[in-house]
Amino acid sequence: MPQTDTDVLIVGAGPTGLTLAVALAAQGINYRIVDGLAEGANTSRAAVVHARTLEVLAPLGVAEPLIDLGNPAARFSVRDRDRVLMTIDFTGLPTPYPYTLMVSQATTEAVLLHRLKELGGEVERPRRVTGLTREGDTAAAVLEDGSRITARWVVGADGMHSKVREAAGIPFTGAAYEESFILADVRISADVRTSTDTPADEVILYFAPAGMLVLAPLPGGVHRVVATVDRAPEHPSVGDVQSLLDARGPSRRRAVVEDLVWGSRFRVHHRIASHYREGPFLLAGDAAHVHSPAGGQGMNTGIQDAVALAEALATPDAIGRYEETRRPVAADVIRTADRLTRLATMPSWRRPMRNAALTLAGLATPMPRVLARRLSGIAYRL
Repeated sequence: MPQTDTDVLIVGAGPTGLTLAVALAAQGINYRIVDGLAEGANTSRAAVVHARTLEVLAPLGVAEPLIDLGNPAARFSVRDRDRVLMTIDFTGLPTPYPYTLMVSQATTEAVLLHRLKELGGEVERPRRVTGLTREGDTAAAVLEDGSRITARWVVGADGMHSKVREAAGIPFTGAAYEESFILADVRISADVRTSTDTPADEVILYFAPAGMLVLAPLPGGVHRVVATVDRAPEHPSVGDVQSLLDARGPSRRRAVVEDLVWGSRFRVHHRIASHYREGPFLLAGDAAHVHSPAGGQGMNTGIQDAVALAEALATPDAIGRYEETRRPVAADVIRTADRLTRLATMPSWRRPMRNAALTLAGLATPMPRVLARRLSGIAYRL
């Protein structure tokens, strides 16, 4: 085999790429990680770290620092305004982490980067990959400055518009949801923050005729709001978020937005790569799968991909098992998130039937336990 600059080149330093770098460094595997941005994320789309993710991060020395900075939420409820349709309780899960940890993606990336530096690693940035070529059993990346990096494996952790996936010629099948999404971090009135309508240890998914809204408690008295909107503004205002909460959130006690910390608009796709490996090219995270934010699975699935891929790269004969184990998980996550999104955006005339069915399922079936295992990731343990 030709001599290469590194065993593994990771393209992309979001949560997936950073986790992979930490896991490879912990195993003593030679790697390099490059990213086109001058610095890491200082805004945040993802805000949830589930139990299974904490389990796989614990051996890497990342779980405890995250827990120290996060807000544990023991429950996830589905509501139609003030009416609770179903409550999913994580407290009975067979895990050391029987909760959902609410913490911003920016914080998660900062903790991962700190751990990487403790292990002697660093992210090479800004170093944007402009071209990738396959050279037999290896690959070469051309960077914006004209330099080249050759590697036995090139891992695409570079998101939905992955250059690695494009270079590998791997199809990315699926579609976009018709609606756009608003995402915002806000401070809401203190009387609502402390009320039973919006508990500080509960993530709430609101179903309303106008569409879906998620209200989740972050550390520091901040709440994350995610909502479907037909034509979302690029930079949502306090008024935009207030209108969404008034139309979809709690009605018994109005949630008043006192401050907008950060807000954005984004479109959501549900797509999955047809395969995760093509020769020396490998995919992980959003480069391999994207889906609705319902359930908060995106970053978690990518982090779990990264840990599984690091284990596979440590035993090259096992590399085929990476796709065999992780792609079915992504497909199931996409189905679950899609079902939640479609339930939330169901036409108004079907709303009473949906509400009755969910209430009955929450009381008389194992569905809440099944959903708790899936959302937490415990169901996907090998």
